Amino acid sequence: MAKIALRDQVRTSRNRRSLAELGSLSRDLTAVVTARDEVRRAATVALYVSIGNEPGTGTLLESLAAMGKRIIVPVVLPDLDLDWGTWRGPESLVPARRGLLEPADRLGLDAIATADVVLAPGHAVSLTGARLGQGGGCYDRALGRVPVGTPVACLLYDDEVGLDVPVDDHDRPVTAAVTPTRWIPLR
Repeated sequence: MAKIALRDQVRTSRNRRSLAELGSLSRDLTAVVTARDEVRRAATVALYVSIGNEPGTGTLLESLAAMGKRIIVPVVLPDLDLDWGTWRGPESLVPARRGLLEPADRLGLDAIATADVVLAPGHAVSLTGARLGQGGGCYDRALGRVPVGTPVACLLYDDEVGLDVPVDDHDRPVTAAVTPTRWIPLR
């Protein structure tokens, strides 16, 4: 119940942001991510295609592509696990369930293990790296396939970092939170 309440709190806060504010925050988030050494050195970046009022990834996807990065994005499977495909621009995406956009190609469940940096969605993160996701466990399963030592950062807004996130046995921690103003190492 605590996770549901926290998700509702974050969703309410996100719904209060204007489209202009969301656009500005997306550009600022892109600047923070692309300035990081681990991102600049990465050959492959795992990232999601944002929808609604999530921290926007459209500008970030374009910027990473311009930097010559291979970008893999998730495909939500019927059992809520994540397959992965290659992002090659907005035209490479097709509509999917739940209002998502996903790539047409498939790389397999283990493709996330090829990423040098993983940028994950979330609703909140604690200072110890506990991440609150959508509630389906998609990313928790996928993050279990990420090699130890690979940076895993959750993209959030500033007011979503440092919250008291309840933790279950299946939850996978992240190593950083990234907001439109900063990259915050966790744990």
